[in-house]
Amino acid sequence: MVKRIIPSSELIINADGSVFHLHLRPEQLADIVVLVGDPARVDLVASFFDKIEVDVWSREFHTITGVCHGKRVSCVSHGIGTDNIDIVLTELDALKNIDFTTRQVKSNFTQLTLVRIGTSGGLQPFCPVGSNVVSCRSIGFDGLLNFYSVPEGTIDLDFERAFCEHVGWGERLASPYVVSADEGLVEKIGKDMVRGVTISAPGFYGPQGRYVRLPLAFPSMNEKIGSFEYMGEKITNFEMESSALAGLAKLLGHKAVTICNIIAGRVDKSMNTEYKGGMEQLIRIVLERLTND
Repeated sequence: MVKRIIPSSELIINADGSVFHLHLRPEQLADIVVLVGDPARVDLVASFFDKIEVDVWSREFHTITGVCHGKRVSCVSHGIGTDNIDIVLTELDALKNIDFTTRQVKSNFTQLTLVRIGTSGGLQPFCPVGSNVVSCRSIGFDGLLNFYSVPEGTIDLDFERAFCEHVGWGERLASPYVVSADEGLVEKIGKDMVRGVTISAPGFYGPQGRYVRLPLAFPSMNEKIGSFEYMGEKITNFEMESSALAGLAKLLGHKAVTICNIIAGRVDKSMNTEYKGGMEQLIRIVLERLTND
């Protein structure tokens, strides 16, 4: 079988041999990748590294690669939203699994370990402000995965149908999808954290039920989300990236999980804007567990 040559407009490679958005060259990326939203948070993660090899910044995509606890680790910022995850995951995979000279898929596959550390809003009393939630499953409100060919078994259709029926899913909304994180990473990194089901919303305000000046089309959505339960699982938190990370990683053959520090209580309307200490502690825990064999 003749291997497909990926056109230059499908995978853009810069003149210096780096991938278009991330501006990374293949040798600059480690097999273990910590993902964060805020570009400035990359420096916080890297402050725990023993040595720094690479520091590249392009747009909202900031990457530092170094050594942590004897393991080579990259930290990459992805910005906000599943659209950015689509860019970052595709380019991270390409850096490892596409030959940039021939523009063909490599014969030997390299699997990435991807852990996203983020902030989130809690939807249940058992995940209050200050707690950490590991996303065992994610529900994508964004519709991103629907643009890809998804093999049977990748998404949980029964969960999806039960959810849509319970909340009265609007016909004008993108069809939600339910995808699980890597079970091994859930056990290894989130072993003592709240295990939850996370919603990835395509916006911070209306899609997460926030009402500032524009009225909501579905004002009772959050109440219905909070009362939903499927096979003993409840929806624990809102954020904006975990569904795309889990879904694309699974399709591409990588291991991925999202861990979030709860900084907003969406039920009691509480908010912690001084969450840096909690995030620093979470980063330390994740790095220690991620690099421990």
